[in-house]
Amino acid sequence: MLYTFELSGEHQTLPVAEILGVLESRGLRSFIFAEYKQCLVLDISSESISDIEIFSLLKDDVANVLAMSHSISQVIGITEVDEEAVLHFAEQFPVGDYLKAGQTFAVRVRRLGDNSALKSLDIEGRIGGRIFRRGFRANLKNPEVVFRLTLSDKAVFGILVATVDRGSYEFRSPQRKPFFYPGVLMPRVARVLCNMAGVTKDSIVIDPFCGTAGILLEAGLLGARVFGTDAQEKIIAGADMNMSGYSITGELLPKEERSGGPVGSHIVYELIAGDACRMPFKDEIADVILTDPPYGRSAAIKAESLERLYSDSFLEMFRLLKKNKKAVVVSEIEVEVFAKNAGFEIQNTYKQRVHRSLTRTITVLEKK
Repeated sequence: MLYTFELSGEHQTLPVAEILGVLESRGLRSFIFAEYKQCLVLDISSESISDIEIFSLLKDDVANVLAMSHSISQVIGITEVDEEAVLHFAEQFPVGDYLKAGQTFAVRVRRLGDNSALKSLDIEGRIGGRIFRRGFRANLKNPEVVFRLTLSDKAVFGILVATVDRGSYEFRSPQRKPFFYPGVLMPRVARVLCNMAGVTKDSIVIDPFCGTAGILLEAGLLGARVFGTDAQEKIIAGADMNMSGYSITGELLPKEERSGGPVGSHIVYELIAGDACRMPFKDEIADVILTDPPYGRSAAIKAESLERLYSDSFLEMFRLLKKNKKAVVVSEIEVEVFAKNAGFEIQNTYKQRVHRSLTRTITVLEKK
């Protein structure tokens, strides 16, 4: 079954990597059918669940965890971005296969990038009119089925499965958290790291350089059990404020509720002020390792040098990670040599330009 994902466009390759990571972690097979500007079309299947169950999984689970997508739709057809072609398709496709008797519908158009070939409101009305004249009732305010036309390099017509609530990540921006420290990852990027690595409910996630716990918070909101270390006690204290400040559903808790509450309402976490090169965990305990190591001279305070810190910490990450599992490392410097020397295989690397003087490298590693 074909599905289209409308991408945020904030990075060229990370949104696709995030989607593929989430689908793989749910046991779904996916193949890239087509890639258009800010639009990914995937053929998604499974040996264990039906197409209807896949639809429900995308709606009720996948859409709730993505960070760099806007929506998911089930594809009905793909045409040229041409008014005549689009309207002809609207007249010919089997509406009855997608609308049950008595169900209401609406049509929504989304233009991606600078696509201005068709006017959204005009084409919405004309497509809706053709469906209406075939005997189906429209309801623009509260439709039971939404037909979605995505205009990119092609016109992708489908049924809306779900939209992604990207506003929740803004709600957890660093400045809004109980403890703020400059220079940290934004929540959307932290969530993408989690999704690329395959974090799911009950995953054991370790961040050796957890800082203010931005990555751990996003992993915890996915239901993972998270553990972090940092060399500075004051930073660990701040990280604890951030981790205890949110419920498992991502709501900022009142101060009086941050140290207690019903079982299952809080994120399961443990934070330790300690050395990232000698963490107090047994071998191969982690399902996922996610981290954003420090870059500057101050990073070497508890090590002989920055190079030694990276070398020893990668060896420690390799020790902690289970076989056939992933680690994702964000860095300002190249880390491939440290990773390979520790025993990791390099799965992929991504560059993210933050501003003129900072480009991050995101390296996905695997322990075979």
